[in-house]
Amino acid sequence: MNAAPAALAELAPSPAQVAPAQVNIAARARAVGAEIAARHADAVDRDGRFPTEAFDALREQGLLGVMVPADLGGAGASLFDVAAACHALARGCAATGMIYAMHQIQVACLVNHGTNDWHRDLMARIAAEQLLLGSATTEKETGGDIRNSVCAVQAEPEAEGGRFTLAKNASVISYGDQSDVILVTARRNPDAPSSDQVLVVVTKDDYRLEKTSLWDAMGMRGTCSDGYRLEAAGVIDQILPLPYADLSAQTMLPVTHILWSSTWLGIAADAVSRARAFVRSEAKRKPGTTPASAVRLAEATAKLQQMKAVILAAIRQYEMACGSPEQLTSLSFATAMSTLKVTTSELVREVVEAAIRTCGLAGYRNDTPYSLGRHLRDAHSAALMIGNDRIMSHVATQLLVQRDGLGPFE
Repeated sequence: MNAAPAALAELAPSPAQVAPAQVNIAARARAVGAEIAARHADAVDRDGRFPTEAFDALREQGLLGVMVPADLGGAGASLFDVAAACHALARGCAATGMIYAMHQIQVACLVNHGTNDWHRDLMARIAAEQLLLGSATTEKETGGDIRNSVCAVQAEPEAEGGRFTLAKNASVISYGDQSDVILVTARRNPDAPSSDQVLVVVTKDDYRLEKTSLWDAMGMRGTCSDGYRLEAAGVIDQILPLPYADLSAQTMLPVTHILWSSTWLGIAADAVSRARAFVRSEAKRKPGTTPASAVRLAEATAKLQQMKAVILAAIRQYEMACGSPEQLTSLSFATAMSTLKVTTSELVREVVEAAIRTCGLAGYRNDTPYSLGRHLRDAHSAALMIGNDRIMSHVATQLLVQRDGLGPFE
């Protein structure tokens, strides 16, 4: 069922506040989500396949390079622009929205921390060729702990121009077969401790992938999050200079949690739209009465509005902190972004469950216009993508040493 609204009311400022570029990006993403991603969403989910049709359309619309600065051929899109696009795409197909979010997280890391000509040339290629970026941040040996690596950069100083090699046993590389570029975490050198990491940018010409496991999951099936052994070689300039711990705090962590949350908001918004359509159909059958299920719809809508509010507040908080490494790396900021993720990942499940209870059997069945089974399965992935228990354990430790702030965004 295509229940996308005519405008991004769930994640948008007032029309007077919207710049032309924002309207253009959001409108193009909304068209792809409603017209193409939604049409193929059931097949993507059923077959566990990459949403090829949606990404062909995203490339045609030039939406993969929107975060690249304008002087390099991109649109210089803001985080709000991209969050709105993730929301719009996820309304049609959650896997499409999530892949788009993961791609833009990597682009943000490159845009914010790529400082040399190699990085700038790659950003120009992303905009011109609409390259798709993936990431390899987990390893089987570390049990999914992205802040520690066994893999290490092996420098080859004797090679002309300074080169490196690395090998990573990645437990997950989402859409690895379709990626044109992969950002890989690794120890700075073989003698570095596991937490002394860097982020290495490798292109398809630089790496080789050997598949080690297949993605056969309950939800988010179209992300194709298979496991791989990755072997890569390149020039030292491909390594982002900022230590990964700082890069993660300043960009990777906040952008990830904001864009993932925006994707989950899209899932929740489509579930509420289906529930609303069901209640209206019931009201038409019994004119003059309010269906009993309308109370459940009101509950779902309230939770949806709560999701929207915390996401918009987080985007605002990130925008206020940008340009200040001290704020971006503060414990209070990290706590705010981590709790954003936990809050929205729990709320998306609650919203979808409330929508199912609103629709009753019509939402439970797979053969009605109000079917919500795919939404529920996709929603359950949210709490497991960087497990909420692990996040809250880190937050609990931070709170022991974190001092009270002096204002609402400290």
